[in-house]
Amino acid sequence: MGISAESEKIETFVKDFIKDKKDLFLVEVKIAPGNKVTVLLDGDNGITIDDCTVINKALYKFIEETQVFASHNFSLEVSSFGVDRPLQLLRQFKKNIGRKLEVVMHDGSKSEGTLVDVNENEIKIEQQSGKGNKMTKKTTTILFNQIKHATVLITF
Repeated sequence: MGISAESEKIETFVKDFIKDKKDLFLVEVKIAPGNKVTVLLDGDNGITIDDCTVINKALYKFIEETQVFASHNFSLEVSSFGVDRPLQLLRQFKKNIGRKLEVVMHDGSKSEGTLVDVNENEIKIEQQSGKGNKMTKKTTTILFNQIKHATVLITF
């Protein structure tokens, strides 16, 4: 299934609208039945509610004025990429270096560890075991094509 003309128009508008905010980036545009549009954004330093509100207003006006949807009926949600969602973009992996991840592979196996390095092809996570002077660290390299999904583990 390819990208629809509607989602392409919305994606182009959002990317153009945020191009001056170098730390913000578009993660995903989803259009569900009934023209329910969801735009997920992220930022290298996070993203504020104000950012989402400004983008929502501008995008709503754009969709209405350019009649993206022939029926004129649509709903719009612009939100930040939730911390509970699996990481999707290389840029998201890079911004989470130093945080603990759970990585699920296509074969069903899981790895947990601190993300220590990322490049275009792979990630490296560091796993610790033991305590004190018996602590050992092991670095595991995981290719992106082996990853089903990876999420940041929230620790309190």
